[in-house]
Amino acid sequence: MTVLPTRLDTSGPAYTADRAAMLEKLAALDAEHARALAGGGPKYVERHRSRGKLPARERIELLIDPDSPFLELSPLAAWGSDYPVGASLVTGIGVIEGTECLITANDPTVRGGSSNPWTLRKALRANEIALRNRLPLVNLVESGGADLPSQKEIFIPGGALFRDLTRLSAAGIPTVAVVFGNSTAGGAYVPGMSDHVIMVKERAKVFLGGPPLVKMATGEEADDESLGGAEMHARTSGLADQLALDEPDALRLARRTVHRLHWRKSGPAPDSRLRPPKYDEDELLGVVPGDLKAPFDPREVIARIVDGSDFDEFKPLYGSSLATGWATVHGYPVGILANAQGVLFSQESQKAAQFIQLANRRDRPLLFLHNTTGYMVGRDYEQGGIIKHGAMMINAVSNSTVPHLSVLMGASYGAGHYGMCGRAYDPRFLFAWPSAKSAVMGPQQLAGVLSIVARQSAAAKGLPYDEDADAAIRAMVEQQIEAESLPAFLSGRLYDDGVIDPRDTRTVLGICLSAIHSGPVEGARGYGVFRM
Repeated sequence: MTVLPTRLDTSGPAYTADRAAMLEKLAALDAEHARALAGGGPKYVERHRSRGKLPARERIELLIDPDSPFLELSPLAAWGSDYPVGASLVTGIGVIEGTECLITANDPTVRGGSSNPWTLRKALRANEIALRNRLPLVNLVESGGADLPSQKEIFIPGGALFRDLTRLSAAGIPTVAVVFGNSTAGGAYVPGMSDHVIMVKERAKVFLGGPPLVKMATGEEADDESLGGAEMHARTSGLADQLALDEPDALRLARRTVHRLHWRKSGPAPDSRLRPPKYDEDELLGVVPGDLKAPFDPREVIARIVDGSDFDEFKPLYGSSLATGWATVHGYPVGILANAQGVLFSQESQKAAQFIQLANRRDRPLLFLHNTTGYMVGRDYEQGGIIKHGAMMINAVSNSTVPHLSVLMGASYGAGHYGMCGRAYDPRFLFAWPSAKSAVMGPQQLAGVLSIVARQSAAAKGLPYDEDADAAIRAMVEQQIEAESLPAFLSGRLYDDGVIDPRDTRTVLGICLSAIHSGPVEGARGYGVFRM
Protein backbone atom coordinates (compact mmCIF):
# COMPACT_ATOMS: atom_id res chain seq x y z
CA MET A 1 0.00 0.00 0.00
CA THR A 2 1.09 3.59 -0.65
CA VAL A 3 0.04 5.09 2.65
CA LEU A 4 0.47 8.85 2.74
CA PRO A 5 2.79 10.19 5.40
CA THR A 6 1.83 13.28 7.42
CA ARG A 7 3.92 16.31 8.21
CA LEU A 8 1.16 18.12 10.07
CA ASP A 9 2.49 19.43 13.37
CA THR A 10 -0.66 19.38 15.49
CA SER A 11 1.19 20.81 18.50
CA GLY A 12 2.68 23.78 16.65
CA PRO A 13 1.46 27.40 16.97
CA ALA A 14 0.48 27.65 13.29
CA TYR A 15 -1.77 24.60 13.50
CA THR A 16 -3.29 25.82 16.76
CA ALA A 17 -4.08 29.24 15.26
CA ASP A 18 -5.54 27.75 12.07
CA ARG A 19 -7.68 25.32 14.08
CA ALA A 20 -9.00 28.16 16.25
CA ALA A 21 -9.85 30.20 13.14
CA MET A 22 -11.75 27.26 11.63
CA LEU A 23 -13.68 26.65 14.86
CA GLU A 24 -14.66 30.32 14.91
CA LYS A 25 -15.98 30.03 11.36
CA LEU A 26 -17.88 26.87 12.28
CA ALA A 27 -19.51 28.63 15.24
CA ALA A 28 -20.71 31.40 12.93
CA LEU A 29 -21.98 28.78 10.49
CA ASP A 30 -23.87 26.98 13.26
CA ALA A 31 -25.65 30.22 14.06
CA GLU A 32 -26.82 30.54 10.45
CA HIS A 33 -27.93 26.91 10.34
CA ALA A 34 -29.90 27.52 13.54
CA ARG A 35 -31.93 30.16 11.70
CA ALA A 36 -32.99 27.56 9.15
CA LEU A 37 -33.76 25.00 11.85
CA ALA A 38 -35.95 27.53 13.67
CA GLY A 39 -38.39 27.63 10.76
CA GLY A 40 -40.97 30.38 11.17
CA GLY A 41 -40.00 30.92 14.81
CA PRO A 42 -41.39 29.66 18.14
CA LYS A 43 -44.82 31.23 17.67
CA TYR A 44 -45.57 29.51 14.37
CA VAL A 45 -43.89 26.24 15.31
CA GLU A 46 -46.07 26.05 18.43
CA ARG A 47 -49.18 26.91 16.43
CA HIS A 48 -48.30 24.13 13.98
CA ARG A 49 -47.83 21.60 16.80
CA SER A 50 -51.08 22.66 18.49
CA ARG A 51 -52.89 21.49 15.35
CA GLY A 52 -51.44 18.00 15.80
CA LYS A 53 -48.89 18.48 13.06
CA LEU A 54 -45.19 17.61 13.01
CA PRO A 55 -42.45 20.02 11.85
CA ALA A 56 -40.78 19.19 8.53
CA ARG A 57 -37.59 17.71 9.98
CA GLU A 58 -39.52 15.53 12.44
CA ARG A 59 -41.53 14.15 9.53
CA ILE A 60 -38.25 13.29 7.81
CA GLU A 61 -36.91 11.70 10.99
CA LEU A 62 -39.93 9.37 11.17
CA LEU A 63 -39.69 8.61 7.45
CA ILE A 64 -36.06 7.49 7.27
CA ASP A 65 -34.63 4.34 8.80
CA PRO A 66 -33.85 4.59 12.55
CA ASP A 67 -30.33 5.84 13.32
CA SER A 68 -29.57 6.37 9.64
CA PRO A 69 -27.97 9.61 8.41
CA PHE A 70 -29.79 12.38 6.58
CA LEU A 71 -27.59 14.55 4.37
CA GLU A 72 -29.39 17.88 4.25
CA LEU A 73 -28.77 19.87 1.08
CA SER A 74 -28.73 23.64 0.59
CA PRO A 75 -29.71 24.45 4.21
CA LEU A 76 -28.57 28.08 3.78
CA ALA A 77 -30.64 28.71 0.64
CA ALA A 78 -31.85 32.35 0.51
CA TRP A 79 -29.17 33.49 2.99
CA GLY A 80 -28.58 37.21 2.50
CA SER A 81 -31.88 37.69 0.65
CA ASP A 82 -35.21 39.12 1.80
CA TYR A 83 -36.52 35.60 2.36
CA PRO A 84 -36.03 33.29 5.38
CA VAL A 85 -32.86 31.20 5.50
CA GLY A 86 -33.67 27.71 4.27
CA ALA A 87 -36.29 28.99 1.80
CA SER A 88 -39.17 27.21 3.63
CA LEU A 89 -38.09 23.85 2.21
CA VAL A 90 -35.95 21.00 3.54
CA THR A 91 -34.18 18.77 1.01
CA GLY A 92 -31.67 15.97 1.38
CA ILE A 93 -30.71 12.34 0.93
CA GLY A 94 -31.99 9.75 3.40
CA VAL A 95 -32.39 5.99 3.57
CA ILE A 96 -35.95 4.62 3.59
CA GLU A 97 -36.36 0.86 4.03
CA GLY A 98 -32.77 0.42 2.90
CA THR A 99 -33.23 2.56 -0.21
CA GLU A 100 -31.49 5.90 -0.67
CA CYS A 101 -34.05 8.53 -1.63
CA LEU A 102 -34.09 12.23 -2.35
CA ILE A 103 -36.50 13.73 0.20
CA THR A 104 -38.11 17.17 0.15
CA ALA A 105 -40.37 18.60 2.85
CA ASN A 106 -42.20 21.91 2.85
CA ASP A 107 -41.86 23.84 6.10
CA PRO A 108 -45.41 25.07 6.80
CA THR A 109 -44.24 27.19 9.75
CA VAL A 110 -42.70 29.63 7.25
CA ARG A 111 -45.52 31.57 5.57
CA GLY A 112 -47.62 28.40 5.40
CA GLY A 113 -44.92 26.62 3.39
CA SER A 114 -45.50 28.92 0.42
CA SER A 115 -42.84 28.97 -2.27
CA ASN A 116 -40.59 31.96 -2.92
CA PRO A 117 -38.00 32.21 -5.71
CA TRP A 118 -35.36 30.47 -3.59
CA THR A 119 -37.75 27.66 -2.69
CA LEU A 120 -38.15 27.05 -6.40
CA ARG A 121 -34.41 27.02 -7.06
CA LYS A 122 -33.85 24.66 -4.16
CA ALA A 123 -36.61 22.29 -5.28
CA LEU A 124 -35.31 22.26 -8.85
CA ARG A 125 -31.82 21.42 -7.61
CA ALA A 126 -33.26 18.54 -5.57
CA ASN A 127 -35.09 17.21 -8.63
CA GLU A 128 -31.89 17.44 -10.66
CA ILE A 129 -30.00 15.40 -8.08
CA ALA A 130 -32.74 12.75 -8.05
CA LEU A 131 -32.75 12.47 -11.85
CA ARG A 132 -28.98 12.40 -12.40
CA ASN A 133 -28.37 9.87 -9.63
CA ARG A 134 -31.48 7.70 -10.08
CA LEU A 135 -32.78 8.37 -6.58
CA PRO A 136 -36.48 7.77 -5.84
CA LEU A 137 -38.06 11.12 -4.94
CA VAL A 138 -40.30 11.47 -1.89
CA ASN A 139 -42.10 14.81 -1.45
CA LEU A 140 -43.62 15.62 1.95
CA VAL A 141 -46.17 18.22 0.90
CA GLU A 142 -47.83 21.00 2.84
CA SER A 143 -47.75 24.25 0.95
CA GLY A 144 -49.99 27.19 0.21
CA GLY A 145 -48.50 27.42 -3.28
CA ALA A 146 -46.61 30.42 -4.59
CA ASP A 147 -45.85 33.37 -2.31
CA LEU A 148 -48.08 35.70 -4.34
CA PRO A 149 -46.10 38.94 -3.93
CA SER A 150 -43.16 37.22 -5.67
CA GLN A 151 -45.24 35.36 -8.28
CA LYS A 152 -43.50 37.15 -11.15
CA GLU A 153 -40.30 35.27 -10.26
CA ILE A 154 -42.02 31.94 -9.66
CA PHE A 155 -44.82 31.36 -12.16
CA ILE A 156 -42.89 31.09 -15.43
CA PRO A 157 -39.90 28.99 -14.25
CA GLY A 158 -42.05 27.13 -11.71
CA GLY A 159 -43.56 24.91 -14.37
CA ALA A 160 -40.25 23.04 -14.45
CA LEU A 161 -41.17 21.41 -11.13
CA PHE A 162 -44.04 19.54 -12.76
CA ARG A 163 -41.99 18.80 -15.87
CA ASP A 164 -39.32 17.24 -13.64
CA LEU A 165 -41.83 14.93 -11.96
CA THR A 166 -42.99 13.56 -15.30
CA ARG A 167 -39.41 13.17 -16.53
CA LEU A 168 -38.41 11.28 -13.41
CA SER A 169 -41.34 8.95 -13.88
CA ALA A 170 -40.56 8.50 -17.58
CA ALA A 171 -36.97 7.63 -16.65
CA GLY A 172 -38.27 4.88 -14.39
CA ILE A 173 -37.41 6.76 -11.19
CA PRO A 174 -40.30 6.48 -8.70
CA THR A 175 -41.92 9.59 -7.26
CA VAL A 176 -43.98 9.60 -4.08
CA ALA A 177 -46.10 12.46 -2.68
CA VAL A 178 -47.28 12.44 0.95
CA VAL A 179 -49.79 15.24 1.48
CA PHE A 180 -50.17 16.50 5.07
CA GLY A 181 -52.11 19.72 4.53
CA ASN A 182 -52.73 22.24 1.79
CA SER A 183 -51.48 21.49 -1.70
CA THR A 184 -53.27 24.13 -3.68
CA ALA A 185 -53.22 25.77 -7.11
CA GLY A 186 -50.00 24.75 -8.91
CA GLY A 187 -49.05 22.72 -5.85
CA ALA A 188 -51.92 20.36 -6.61
CA TYR A 189 -49.91 19.06 -9.55
CA VAL A 190 -47.25 17.62 -7.23
CA PRO A 191 -49.54 14.76 -6.17
CA GLY A 192 -51.20 14.95 -9.57
CA MET A 193 -47.94 14.06 -11.32
CA SER A 194 -46.46 11.66 -8.77
CA ASP A 195 -46.43 7.89 -9.19
CA HIS A 196 -47.69 7.22 -5.66
CA VAL A 197 -49.90 9.50 -3.56
CA ILE A 198 -50.73 9.29 0.14
CA MET A 199 -53.06 11.79 1.86
CA VAL A 200 -53.76 12.39 5.53
CA LYS A 201 -57.44 12.10 6.43
CA GLU A 202 -59.18 15.37 7.39
CA ARG A 203 -55.91 17.26 6.89
CA ALA A 204 -54.87 17.06 3.25
CA LYS A 205 -56.52 19.59 0.95
CA VAL A 206 -55.66 19.29 -2.75
CA PHE A 207 -57.42 21.51 -5.26
CA LEU A 208 -56.64 23.80 -8.16
CA GLY A 209 -58.87 26.46 -6.70
CA GLY A 210 -60.05 26.79 -3.10
CA PRO A 211 -63.55 27.84 -2.09
CA PRO A 212 -62.89 31.61 -2.44
CA LEU A 213 -61.47 31.22 -5.96
CA VAL A 214 -64.27 28.88 -7.02
CA LYS A 215 -66.80 31.40 -5.71
CA MET A 216 -65.16 34.22 -7.66
CA ALA A 217 -64.72 32.18 -10.85
CA THR A 218 -67.99 30.29 -11.06
CA GLY A 219 -70.26 31.53 -8.27
CA GLU A 220 -70.35 28.00 -6.85
CA GLU A 221 -70.46 27.51 -3.10
CA ALA A 222 -68.22 24.64 -1.93
CA ASP A 223 -66.33 23.59 1.16
CA ASP A 224 -62.75 22.35 1.48
CA GLU A 225 -63.64 18.68 1.86
CA SER A 226 -65.93 18.42 -1.15
CA LEU A 227 -63.47 20.38 -3.30
CA GLY A 228 -60.24 18.66 -2.33
CA GLY A 229 -60.42 16.70 0.91
CA ALA A 230 -58.31 13.56 1.35
CA GLU A 231 -61.33 11.28 1.70
CA MET A 232 -62.95 12.71 -1.42
CA HIS A 233 -59.76 12.09 -3.40
CA ALA A 234 -59.50 8.55 -2.00
CA ARG A 235 -63.15 7.67 -2.70
CA THR A 236 -64.31 9.88 -5.58
CA SER A 237 -61.59 11.49 -7.71
CA GLY A 238 -59.06 8.68 -7.29
CA LEU A 239 -56.15 11.10 -6.89
CA ALA A 240 -55.17 9.54 -3.54
CA ASP A 241 -53.82 5.99 -3.69
CA GLN A 242 -53.87 5.59 0.08
CA LEU A 243 -55.72 7.34 2.89
CA ALA A 244 -53.71 7.74 6.10
CA LEU A 245 -55.34 8.13 9.49
CA ASP A 246 -52.77 10.65 10.73
CA GLU A 247 -49.24 11.86 10.05
CA PRO A 248 -47.36 8.89 11.57
CA ASP A 249 -49.62 6.56 9.59
CA ALA A 250 -48.89 8.50 6.39
CA LEU A 251 -45.15 8.16 6.99
CA ARG A 252 -45.59 4.44 7.69
CA LEU A 253 -47.42 4.05 4.39
CA ALA A 254 -44.67 6.01 2.62
CA ARG A 255 -42.06 3.64 4.05
CA ARG A 256 -44.08 0.64 2.84
CA THR A 257 -44.42 2.22 -0.60
CA VAL A 258 -40.65 2.59 -0.89
CA HIS A 259 -40.15 -0.95 0.41
CA ARG A 260 -42.43 -2.32 -2.31
CA LEU A 261 -40.36 -0.60 -5.00
CA HIS A 262 -37.64 -3.23 -4.44
CA TRP A 263 -35.25 -0.63 -5.83
CA ARG A 264 -31.91 -1.81 -7.12
CA LYS A 265 -28.74 0.19 -7.73
CA SER A 266 -27.35 0.19 -11.28
CA GLY A 267 -23.76 1.07 -10.38
CA PRO A 268 -21.02 -1.20 -9.04
CA ALA A 269 -21.04 -2.03 -5.34
CA PRO A 270 -18.29 -0.76 -3.03
CA ASP A 271 -15.43 -2.89 -1.80
CA SER A 272 -16.57 -4.28 1.54
CA ARG A 273 -13.01 -4.41 2.91
CA LEU A 274 -13.15 -0.91 4.35
CA ARG A 275 -10.20 0.57 6.18
CA PRO A 276 -10.57 3.91 7.98
CA PRO A 277 -8.01 6.63 7.35
CA LYS A 278 -4.77 6.26 9.31
CA TYR A 279 -5.06 9.80 10.66
CA ASP A 280 -7.71 11.50 12.80
CA GLU A 281 -10.36 13.45 10.84
CA ASP A 282 -10.44 15.98 13.69
CA GLU A 283 -7.03 17.18 12.48
CA LEU A 284 -8.68 18.57 9.33
CA LEU A 285 -9.68 21.60 11.41
CA GLY A 286 -6.12 22.93 11.31
CA VAL A 287 -5.05 22.06 7.76
CA VAL A 288 -6.22 25.20 5.93
CA PRO A 289 -4.35 28.39 6.94
CA GLY A 290 -6.38 31.34 8.13
CA ASP A 291 -4.66 33.35 5.37
CA LEU A 292 -5.53 31.69 2.06
CA LYS A 293 -2.43 33.22 0.48
CA ALA A 294 -0.41 30.70 2.50
CA PRO A 295 -0.12 27.33 0.71
CA PHE A 296 -0.97 23.99 2.30
CA ASP A 297 -0.46 20.41 1.20
CA PRO A 298 -3.78 18.84 0.06
CA ARG A 299 -2.29 15.39 0.68
CA GLU A 300 -2.88 16.11 4.38
CA VAL A 301 -6.60 16.32 3.50
CA ILE A 302 -6.50 13.27 1.24
CA ALA A 303 -4.79 11.25 3.99
CA ARG A 304 -7.73 11.93 6.31
CA ILE A 305 -10.60 11.18 3.94
CA VAL A 306 -9.55 8.19 1.81
CA ASP A 307 -9.64 4.57 2.88
CA GLY A 308 -6.51 3.55 4.74
CA SER A 309 -4.90 6.90 3.81
CA ASP A 310 -3.84 4.94 0.72
CA PHE A 311 -3.20 7.15 -2.34
CA ASP A 312 -1.43 6.19 -5.57
CA GLU A 313 -0.22 9.49 -6.99
CA PHE A 314 -0.17 10.03 -10.76
CA LYS A 315 2.78 12.01 -12.21
CA PRO A 316 4.01 13.17 -8.77
CA LEU A 317 7.11 14.87 -10.24
CA TYR A 318 5.29 16.65 -13.08
CA GLY A 319 3.02 19.65 -12.55
CA SER A 320 3.59 19.44 -8.82
CA SER A 321 1.15 22.21 -7.85
CA LEU A 322 -1.71 19.82 -8.71
CA ALA A 323 -1.82 16.45 -6.96
CA THR A 324 -3.61 13.72 -8.91
CA GLY A 325 -4.05 10.06 -8.07
CA TRP A 326 -6.20 7.04 -7.25
CA ALA A 327 -7.86 6.07 -3.98
CA THR A 328 -11.08 4.69 -2.51
CA VAL A 329 -13.58 6.42 -0.24
CA HIS A 330 -15.93 4.16 1.73
CA GLY A 331 -15.02 1.38 -0.69
CA TYR A 332 -15.78 3.37 -3.85
CA PRO A 333 -12.82 3.90 -6.24
CA VAL A 334 -12.19 7.56 -7.13
CA GLY A 335 -9.70 9.69 -9.00
CA ILE A 336 -8.62 12.77 -7.07
CA LEU A 337 -7.42 16.18 -8.31
CA ALA A 338 -6.24 18.49 -5.52
CA ASN A 339 -4.60 21.90 -5.82
CA ALA A 340 -1.28 21.92 -3.97
CA GLN A 341 0.17 25.42 -4.39
CA GLY A 342 -2.82 27.37 -5.66
CA VAL A 343 -1.73 28.37 -9.16
CA LEU A 344 -2.36 26.16 -12.22
CA PHE A 345 0.49 26.21 -14.74
CA SER A 346 0.71 24.57 -18.18
CA GLN A 347 2.11 21.31 -16.81
CA GLU A 348 -0.68 21.02 -14.25
CA SER A 349 -3.29 21.66 -16.92
CA GLN A 350 -1.93 19.01 -19.27
CA LYS A 351 -1.52 16.54 -16.41
CA ALA A 352 -5.13 17.12 -15.34
CA ALA A 353 -6.45 16.60 -18.88
CA GLN A 354 -4.64 13.27 -19.21
CA PHE A 355 -5.75 12.14 -15.75
CA ILE A 356 -9.41 13.00 -16.45
CA GLN A 357 -9.26 11.01 -19.69
CA LEU A 358 -7.82 8.02 -17.81
CA ALA A 359 -10.61 8.24 -15.23
CA ASN A 360 -13.17 8.17 -18.00
CA ARG A 361 -11.52 5.12 -19.55
CA ARG A 362 -11.73 3.39 -16.16
CA ASP A 363 -15.31 4.58 -15.43
CA ARG A 364 -13.95 6.18 -12.28
CA PRO A 365 -15.74 9.05 -10.46
CA LEU A 366 -13.60 12.16 -9.93
CA LEU A 367 -13.14 14.18 -6.75
CA PHE A 368 -11.91 17.78 -7.09
CA LEU A 369 -10.41 19.41 -3.98
CA HIS A 370 -10.21 23.16 -4.62
CA ASN A 371 -7.54 25.58 -3.50
CA THR A 372 -6.63 27.57 -6.59
CA THR A 373 -6.10 31.22 -7.47
CA GLY A 374 -6.57 30.32 -11.13
CA TYR A 375 -4.35 29.81 -14.17
CA MET A 376 -0.97 31.57 -14.18
CA VAL A 377 -0.71 34.93 -15.95
CA GLY A 378 2.29 36.84 -17.28
CA ARG A 379 4.21 37.26 -20.54
CA ASP A 380 6.27 34.07 -20.28
CA TYR A 381 3.21 31.98 -19.43
CA GLU A 382 1.08 33.47 -22.19
CA GLN A 383 3.85 32.80 -24.69
CA GLY A 384 4.22 29.28 -23.27
CA GLY A 385 0.57 28.52 -24.12
CA ILE A 386 -1.25 28.80 -20.80
CA ILE A 387 -4.51 29.62 -22.61
CA LYS A 388 -4.52 26.50 -24.77
CA HIS A 389 -3.32 24.31 -21.90
CA GLY A 390 -5.96 25.69 -19.54
CA ALA A 391 -8.52 25.17 -22.31
CA MET A 392 -7.34 21.57 -22.60
CA MET A 393 -8.10 20.98 -18.91
CA ILE A 394 -11.49 22.69 -19.15
CA ASN A 395 -12.29 20.67 -22.29
CA ALA A 396 -11.52 17.46 -20.42
CA VAL A 397 -13.71 18.45 -17.45
CA SER A 398 -16.55 19.66 -19.66
CA ASN A 399 -16.79 16.45 -21.68
CA SER A 400 -16.07 13.99 -18.89
CA THR A 401 -19.14 11.86 -18.21
CA VAL A 402 -18.06 10.09 -15.02
CA PRO A 403 -19.68 11.59 -11.91
CA HIS A 404 -17.81 14.55 -10.43
CA LEU A 405 -17.66 15.65 -6.77
CA SER A 406 -16.20 19.01 -5.77
CA VAL A 407 -15.13 20.30 -2.36
CA LEU A 408 -13.99 23.92 -1.98
CA MET A 409 -11.41 23.90 0.81
CA GLY A 410 -9.67 27.23 0.27
CA ALA A 411 -9.55 29.65 -2.65
CA SER A 412 -11.43 28.87 -5.86
CA TYR A 413 -10.83 31.86 -8.10
CA GLY A 414 -11.07 32.67 -11.79
CA ALA A 415 -11.02 30.07 -14.53
CA GLY A 416 -9.33 27.72 -12.06
CA HIS A 417 -12.78 27.33 -10.49
CA TYR A 418 -14.02 26.13 -13.89
CA GLY A 419 -11.09 23.79 -14.54
CA MET A 420 -11.63 22.23 -11.11
CA CYS A 421 -15.29 21.55 -11.92
CA GLY A 422 -17.14 24.46 -10.33
CA ARG A 423 -20.92 24.72 -10.26
CA ALA A 424 -21.23 25.67 -13.94
CA TYR A 425 -19.65 22.33 -14.89
CA ASP A 426 -22.41 20.27 -13.30
CA PRO A 427 -20.67 18.27 -10.58
CA ARG A 428 -23.08 15.76 -9.09
CA PHE A 429 -22.44 17.38 -5.71
CA LEU A 430 -20.45 20.43 -4.61
CA PHE A 431 -19.70 21.33 -1.00
CA ALA A 432 -17.61 24.03 0.66
CA TRP A 433 -15.66 24.29 3.87
CA PRO A 434 -16.16 27.43 6.01
CA SER A 435 -12.63 28.47 4.95
CA ALA A 436 -13.52 28.55 1.25
CA LYS A 437 -13.77 31.64 -0.94
CA SER A 438 -14.78 31.92 -4.58
CA ALA A 439 -14.88 34.85 -6.99
CA VAL A 440 -13.49 36.03 -10.33
CA MET A 441 -10.29 36.89 -8.43
CA GLY A 442 -9.14 37.85 -4.94
CA PRO A 443 -10.51 41.09 -3.43
CA GLN A 444 -7.15 42.90 -3.41
CA GLN A 445 -6.37 41.87 -6.98
CA LEU A 446 -9.77 42.92 -8.27
CA ALA A 447 -9.65 46.28 -6.50
CA GLY A 448 -6.08 46.80 -7.75
CA VAL A 449 -7.07 46.08 -11.35
CA LEU A 450 -9.90 48.62 -11.18
CA SER A 451 -7.47 51.16 -9.69
CA ILE A 452 -4.91 50.64 -12.45
CA VAL A 453 -7.56 51.01 -15.17
CA ALA A 454 -8.93 54.21 -13.58
CA ARG A 455 -5.41 55.61 -13.17
CA GLN A 456 -4.57 54.91 -16.83
CA SER A 457 -7.84 56.47 -17.96
CA ALA A 458 -7.11 59.67 -16.03
CA ALA A 459 -3.60 59.84 -17.45
CA ALA A 460 -4.89 59.37 -21.01
CA LYS A 461 -7.23 62.33 -20.51
CA GLY A 462 -4.53 64.46 -18.93
CA LEU A 463 -6.43 64.70 -15.66
CA PRO A 464 -4.99 64.60 -12.13
CA TYR A 465 -5.67 61.41 -10.18
CA ASP A 466 -7.44 61.59 -6.83
CA GLU A 467 -5.42 59.31 -4.57
CA ASP A 468 -7.76 59.69 -1.61
CA ALA A 469 -10.78 58.73 -3.69
CA ASP A 470 -8.82 55.82 -5.14
CA ALA A 471 -8.01 54.49 -1.65
CA ALA A 472 -11.66 54.79 -0.60
CA ILE A 473 -12.91 53.01 -3.72
CA ARG A 474 -10.35 50.24 -3.34
CA ALA A 475 -11.38 49.67 0.26
CA MET A 476 -15.06 49.59 -0.71
CA VAL A 477 -14.47 47.15 -3.59
CA GLU A 478 -12.31 44.88 -1.43
CA GLN A 479 -15.01 44.81 1.24
CA GLN A 480 -17.73 44.03 -1.32
CA ILE A 481 -15.80 41.22 -3.05
CA GLU A 482 -14.74 39.73 0.27
CA ALA A 483 -18.38 39.62 1.42
CA GLU A 484 -19.56 38.14 -1.90
CA SER A 485 -16.91 35.41 -1.94
CA LEU A 486 -17.73 33.95 1.48
CA PRO A 487 -19.31 30.47 1.78
CA ALA A 488 -22.62 31.60 3.32
CA PHE A 489 -23.18 34.13 0.53
CA LEU A 490 -22.45 31.57 -2.19
CA SER A 491 -24.41 28.82 -0.48
CA GLY A 492 -27.37 31.17 -0.11
CA ARG A 493 -27.44 31.40 -3.90
CA LEU A 494 -27.22 27.60 -4.26
CA TYR A 495 -23.76 27.78 -5.84
CA ASP A 496 -22.98 24.78 -3.64
CA ASP A 497 -25.00 22.04 -1.96
CA GLY A 498 -23.99 23.06 1.54
CA VAL A 499 -21.17 24.35 3.75
CA ILE A 500 -19.85 21.42 5.76
CA ASP A 501 -17.64 20.85 8.78
CA PRO A 502 -14.24 19.61 7.45
CA ARG A 503 -14.48 16.70 9.90
CA ASP A 504 -17.61 15.49 8.09
CA THR A 505 -15.99 15.46 4.64
CA ARG A 506 -15.38 11.71 4.44
CA THR A 507 -18.91 10.91 5.63
CA VAL A 508 -20.51 13.39 3.21
CA LEU A 509 -18.45 12.03 0.31
CA GLY A 510 -19.40 8.48 1.26
CA ILE A 511 -23.12 9.30 1.19
CA CYS A 512 -22.74 11.10 -2.15
CA LEU A 513 -20.71 8.27 -3.72
CA SER A 514 -23.31 5.76 -2.59
CA ALA A 515 -26.06 7.92 -4.10
CA ILE A 516 -24.10 8.30 -7.34
CA HIS A 517 -23.82 4.53 -7.68
CA SER A 518 -27.61 4.23 -7.70
CA GLY A 519 -27.11 4.83 -11.41
CA PRO A 520 -24.53 3.52 -13.87
CA VAL A 521 -21.02 5.03 -13.81
CA GLU A 522 -19.80 5.40 -17.38
CA GLY A 523 -16.94 7.46 -18.75
CA ALA A 524 -16.69 9.37 -22.02
CA ARG A 525 -15.12 7.53 -24.90
CA GLY A 526 -14.52 10.58 -27.08
CA TYR A 527 -13.58 14.23 -26.69
CA GLY A 528 -13.64 17.42 -28.69
CA VAL A 529 -10.55 18.87 -30.34
CA PHE A 530 -7.68 19.52 -27.93
CA ARG A 531 -5.64 22.51 -29.06
CA MET A 532 -2.03 21.34 -28.81
